[in-house]
Amino acid sequence: MADASLFFSLFSTLLAIINPLEAIPVFLSLMDGKGDEERRKTARKACFNVLMLCLFFLVFGNVLLRLFGVPLSMVRVVGGVILMRIGFDLFSPSQNSMVSGGAGKNGDVSFIPLAMPIMFGPGVIATVIGLTSVIRKSDHLVVSFGVVTAAIVAAVLCTYVSLIYARKILSRIGPQGVDAATRIVGFFVAAMGGGLIFHGTVEFLQSYGVLLGGPAAS
Repeated sequence: MADASLFFSLFSTLLAIINPLEAIPVFLSLMDGKGDEERRKTARKACFNVLMLCLFFLVFGNVLLRLFGVPLSMVRVVGGVILMRIGFDLFSPSQNSMVSGGAGKNGDVSFIPLAMPIMFGPGVIATVIGLTSVIRKSDHLVVSFGVVTAAIVAAVLCTYVSLIYARKILSRIGPQGVDAATRIVGFFVAAMGGGLIFHGTVEFLQSYGVLLGGPAAS
């Protein structure tokens, strides 16, 4: 039950940050004039790139933090700040942000700008690196790593399905529906960012004994 709760929590968080609904108008703009097979191929490559980037930062993120001596509490705080900014941007979307990837329209857009930074941006990087703390603090490392990996794969698969059916989704809910959903997602992403800042700050203060519960206070 705990693993299932962890899975759905991580899955919903990652899906909200990747935000396929925001990627749909950009994807359709970049794929304007392309055939169905070309759109499916680009969506498949873009989502594969996102998956590989997530797994890279999941595996090597903690190594990089240890190498540079950055505590995970600071990653949470910085990641929370980034998430709050992304959340506010989503809550007040601008037309320029939705079509900023058009420069690569005539080339392969599966990595830049579709995978990065449209779907895999600073918020996802901070979140995935933050997941290493979930794995490291677990009593069952292999199980926790499997749950986190499964959540990442599930979020990317949902994103892929959203891109495949981008035209149908956009025709059903319309631009106003995408805008409304994006604003709602932005609110929750900003709230998650605030939570990360709070918990990261508490953990940082505890580590220096400023608050009870840290190593220095024992």
